[in-house]
Amino acid sequence: MANRHLARSVVLQTLFEWDTTGVSAKEAETILARNAAEFGGEDVDHPFMDSLLSGVLAKKEDIDLVIAKAAPEWPLERIAPVDRNILRLGLYELLFADRAQVPAKVAINEAIELAKTFGGDSSGRFVNGVLGAVYKELGEPGKDEQSNKKSSKMKYEDMPLQRLGGAVVYCKHDGQYYLALVHDVFGHWTLSKGKIGDNPAIADETAEQGTIREIKEEMGIDIVIEEKIGENEYVASHPERGKYRKHVIYFLAKAEFEPLQLQKGKGGLDDTKWFRLQDIVDLNFYDDMLPIVTAAVQKLLDRSSSTK
Repeated sequence: MANRHLARSVVLQTLFEWDTTGVSAKEAETILARNAAEFGGEDVDHPFMDSLLSGVLAKKEDIDLVIAKAAPEWPLERIAPVDRNILRLGLYELLFADRAQVPAKVAINEAIELAKTFGGDSSGRFVNGVLGAVYKELGEPGKDEQSNKKSSKMKYEDMPLQRLGGAVVYCKHDGQYYLALVHDVFGHWTLSKGKIGDNPAIADETAEQGTIREIKEEMGIDIVIEEKIGENEYVASHPERGKYRKHVIYFLAKAEFEPLQLQKGKGGLDDTKWFRLQDIVDLNFYDDMLPIVTAAVQKLLDRSSSTK
């Protein structure tokens, strides 16, 4: 059987050289052939290596956006080149590979092993943190298929808490209701939200104030908050600080029908649009967003029927 772990290490060495020398994707193929001949041995899976390298290079921009979202305190250029390319390789397999061939846990574990072998003292922990955060965002695919091996876990109530505010932003245009949504690099339409009181200068801001500020910073529009619509809480993972709780309060907020403009520096988001209510049923939402959006839509429909 071909050794895929060895194949991944050869691809990693190729990505490292491609990244640090600035050569083209075409030249990276030549580098891979050279590395495979020098380090691969007779048992290495050449088709797998070719597919893995071409896949990472083709999806590089999307993958780098995911890294920015999962590790916002670590700009890409500050991440060590070895770690950066281990993340690219691992995220490609986690997000885009055939899960029947590469289960999510295998993609993560293989990347961690590469980090331990080729990275620095903290590389394994850093890679594990980033990939773990993405795995959580994906809904932990394959979790039920894993062994129930016991591990030490921090108690939920002991995890640090981060406050966030978000909103179902709506407007009425030409007699119809519209919702303003943002799209993330994981392929989901979701609600705009952000941290509350994270900046020491505004540490005492209310959830309403923080939400108004974040919506303006993210989508470039002003909103008027009307009422609280719901809240949820979930566990996230930071590459260095570990697991923590995110508690999000959502509001129903009104805005004018004006062009939305996704602001620069919002890692992990790639689009923002207005949608008519009847069009949102076909969108890909996160499961925990559906109750919030549904509650808001129902309130808007109730308003509409009461005015007839």
